[in-house]
Amino acid sequence: MTIHDQFAEMADEATSRISGRRDFLRATGTAITTLGIMAAAGPAAVAAGAGYVPDLSNGADNFYRSDRVTVQRVTFKNQYGMRVAGNLFTPKALDRKAKSPALIVGHPMGAVKEQAANLYATKMAERGFVALSLDLSFWGGSEGNPRNAVSPDLYAEDFSAAVDFLGTRPFVDRERIGAIGVCGSGSFVLSAAKLDPRMKAIATVSMYDMGAANRNGLRKSQTLEQRKQTLAEAAEQRYVEFTGGKPKYTSGTVHEITANSNAIEREFYDFYRTRRGQFTPTGQSPRFTTHPTLTSNVKFMNFYPFADIETISPRPLLFITGDAAHSREFSEDAFRLAAEPKELHVVPGAGHVDLYDRVNLIPWDKLTSFFRKHLSEGGAA
Repeated sequence: MTIHDQFAEMADEATSRISGRRDFLRATGTAITTLGIMAAAGPAAVAAGAGYVPDLSNGADNFYRSDRVTVQRVTFKNQYGMRVAGNLFTPKALDRKAKSPALIVGHPMGAVKEQAANLYATKMAERGFVALSLDLSFWGGSEGNPRNAVSPDLYAEDFSAAVDFLGTRPFVDRERIGAIGVCGSGSFVLSAAKLDPRMKAIATVSMYDMGAANRNGLRKSQTLEQRKQTLAEAAEQRYVEFTGGKPKYTSGTVHEITANSNAIEREFYDFYRTRRGQFTPTGQSPRFTTHPTLTSNVKFMNFYPFADIETISPRPLLFITGDAAHSREFSEDAFRLAAEPKELHVVPGAGHVDLYDRVNLIPWDKLTSFFRKHLSEGGAA
């Protein structure tokens, strides 16, 4: 059975299979999950497309295309023989006889490369970089079953596989490869960079420490007892799936909002469930987008991307966050623990999701100067 066949078969059961569990992560008194509360339709629900108007302020342009950039669909294998899907962005003015700097761009957790990653890759290609966006294993066009599974080690491996791919292109200087991780990919790229010195400069944007978020909640609001309850539920669900039952899904973005929806629910909904950023990979179901499987999601509780972060030095790190981002604590924690050279760049007036696609808020000049400096010929760490 193909990936797409699997999704088609499960789609009819999606609504009932989304887990009823809530990861109560208290932030300013509001219950949220790692990526927004799970779907919970109520009588006052307002569905996407039913009068909801997405917020397209500050130049929101997730699906931006550039006439100065060439895009090529590519695939490559990770170390475990799994096919990873990506888009390779090159400046049309690229001198293919020369060796150019290159960037890898990872998408938010639960998203795919068409959400934020392609935009960043396109904009950086306009600025002269070869850029590769990728779908992490189990997501989008990349291989891996069950779909939407969580595997932090494989996610980090995918970044290293992307270095393998870029470093073997004749027009890429393998000594000048950097990486950008958006949201959850910020923690995955740090995990990869600790093991892979070929990544010469690393930037994160609106980073989520997916380990800490799942263990402790935002602002350390989740109790140990709540964590154990989640682990117990996931463990029991393994029996269901081992004996042939359907997967249960968790976390992710709500599919409907109500009059009682909180600010973080609305923030993610506005991107993932409207024309602003909604994207469903071919052959898959919108009912599953953003939702990881419950039994795999608990693997994040054993994920510590900031442990030994200081060993990335002397390669430079740039942490970008919004001053109003609910995830700001993770960038600040990483910056505190990292060794020099490092920089924390706080964007005034920006929330977490704002830095996915609001081109008037995303600090393109900061990203460009950072990578030009540290991926310059003779300047790589």
